[in-house]
Amino acid sequence: MLLKIRHTTTYRYDRPVDYALQKVRLRPQRVSTQQVEAWKITIAGGAVEAAYDDHYGNHVDLVNVDVGATEVAITAEGSVITHDATGVLGKVYGRAPLWHFQQPTAATTAGAQITALANSVTLKADQVDTFHALSAAILKAAPYQIGVTQSGTTAEEALALGAGVCQDHAQIFIAAARHHGVPARYVSGYLMMNDTVDQDATHAWAEAHVDGLGWVGFDVSNGVSPDERYVRIATGRDARDAAPTEGLRMGDAAERMIVSVQVQQ
Repeated sequence: MLLKIRHTTTYRYDRPVDYALQKVRLRPQRVSTQQVEAWKITIAGGAVEAAYDDHYGNHVDLVNVDVGATEVAITAEGSVITHDATGVLGKVYGRAPLWHFQQPTAATTAGAQITALANSVTLKADQVDTFHALSAAILKAAPYQIGVTQSGTTAEEALALGAGVCQDHAQIFIAAARHHGVPARYVSGYLMMNDTVDQDATHAWAEAHVDGLGWVGFDVSNGVSPDERYVRIATGRDARDAAPTEGLRMGDAAERMIVSVQVQQ
């Protein structure tokens, strides 16, 4: 499937900034499930100062905001050919070893509620079936609902609140899988929805390392494994590692972020 994507993130400041730097992960990964046909990133109000591949294999652009700017807009756009592998990325490994993805982070530490949820799922001989059952249990315990959680909400907090979005679902899944000793990681990217082109944000799902298959994806929010409608951008141990954008700034200017995402055939 050929998917066309346009993603703009605009930062607006209430006064001119002295210094601001954005870490941008907005270039699709080159893996077996997708082929990047064309892609570009344009900056209004800043410039790419450096670029590198991090230890997860994500391409990172460092964007320096113009001194005195009150707005910077980062636009990523292009086309990607995707392939349906029923969620199986396979035995693809980078510099980060598997045990690294068994380690909890502040956002993915399994507390009492996640531990209880993980233990309530029957471990089946087929790990893929187990993880689909885990996904269903998470969605039942914390149905998809916008506005209940925030970007800094941890997996345990989201489960306690009883609702969340794709970021929360992925992090709960990761924490539960790691509780059972399974390497798991977070994936950020795009999803083409059937009923709309315009979206409010990027998408996220989780991957678990399954014996014999390698990395396999699970989109808890939609109850499926990623197919040809998905484009992967970045991976990491949690949402922060794979965030499309994150940054720092000096001074006391207040910031507002506006995101526009379009995904279509």
